[in-house]
Amino acid sequence: VQLQASGGGLVQAGGSLRLSCAASGRTFSDYAMGWFRQAPGKEREFVAGISRSSGRTYVADSVKGRFTVSRDNAKNTVYLQMDNLKPEDTANYYCAAAYRPGFVPLNYEYWGQGTQVTVSS
Repeated sequence: VQLQASGGGLVQAGGSLRLSCAASGRTFSDYAMGWFRQAPGKEREFVAGISRSSGRTYVADSVKGRFTVSRDNAKNTVYLQMDNLKPEDTANYYCAAAYRPGFVPLNYEYWGQGTQVTVSS
């Protein structure tokens, strides 16, 4: 499956962004989806995940209450709504697809290119 992430940008602290990740090539609903981020000099970290049917969602403690993951299987797209952004959220954000949900990059078979999110203070 091919993944294309979009929606990143520059935003002030307290602002919002919505990232999108469009999938193509295979049956989107066969995959759990995840969002990860990576800041310069840091390891890639789990941000949020969602099961195939949207029945289960998972978010990292660092973004709980501020970020929401959702998907629209009819549109082959997964979203990450990010509210009340903080400077520490600045990173390159990646979407990924896996046969089963997971919290580490090794769980995911397919990756999109990153989209940069920069939060100014």
